[in-house]
Amino acid sequence: MWKGVLPIGSVVLLKGGDRKVMICGVCVTKEDDDSRVFDYSGVLYPDGLEDPDKLYLFNRDSIEQVFYVGYMDENSEEFLPQAEKMLGEK
Repeated sequence: MWKGVLPIGSVVLLKGGDRKVMICGVCVTKEDDDSRVFDYSGVLYPDGLEDPDKLYLFNRDSIEQVFYVGYMDENSEEFLPQAEKMLGEK
């Protein structure tokens, strides 16, 4: 299993789920409750965002399987450790 925060574009299966989810956000909050920070937001794969109400918010411990690790470059290599630190403090 992947260690640390997964990059945007990663494709995972959530525990108890039957469809893959693509990560589209890291360190996210609900629109109406910014007191709780989730590790990730995601959309169904391969559908993508068809309806803003179908955005999934979840944490690392909800991931059953990682199918694909998203794109990494110097920006994500700088951002992801910062996100890891922030999420570790929640």
